Amino acid sequence: MGKFDNISDEELIARLRDGETIIEDYLMEKYKGLVRQKARAMFLIGGDTDDLIQEGMIGLFKAVRDFQPGREATFATFARMCIDRQIYSAIQNSNRQKHLPLNSYVSLNQEDESSPIWELSVENPEEIIIDQETTRDLQQKISDYLSPMENKVLDLYLKGEGYVEIGRILGKSPKSIDNALQRIRAKIREVISQNRK
Repeated sequence: MGKFDNISDEELIARLRDGETIIEDYLMEKYKGLVRQKARAMFLIGGDTDDLIQEGMIGLFKAVRDFQPGREATFATFARMCIDRQIYSAIQNSNRQKHLPLNSYVSLNQEDESSPIWELSVENPEEIIIDQETTRDLQQKISDYLSPMENKVLDLYLKGEGYVEIGRILGKSPKSIDNALQRIRAKIREVISQNRK
């Protein structure tokens, strides 16, 4: 991996188009952490983050395949957009198919407020601002509704930490972390249902 570290993504994509196929593996590995972050940020209520990671990797693959150097967006921006759209599409398809675990979700990633995924559902700047304010309001309600310990667990979980690591950091057993995440999911469901009224 190290031999490509000092080369811009855009140059790497150009070299990939010229036949250096090993670059595709490098870019997939380089952005795998972003995919995990995005998947965890789409905090599924009763859902499986692993499914969203898989969808995010498909989005990343599409970004590597479809990116056109020379456009205004950087590869990193384009990759974020493709990952967001793939995950968002998976959630929407799941809603249409009435799969219970994916029927509702809330994005708890601060970065999502400015990401291109907002462009999928809104047309004008006023709607974008309203949606951003609604998201911040919902995030605040969730934060207020959770206990201080649950907020710590959620924060660490969204940063990509596993049950064992969260338990080690907070001095709790993995089972108590699992229980906390179950409570968090239930409380988020409750906040969302109250917010819809």
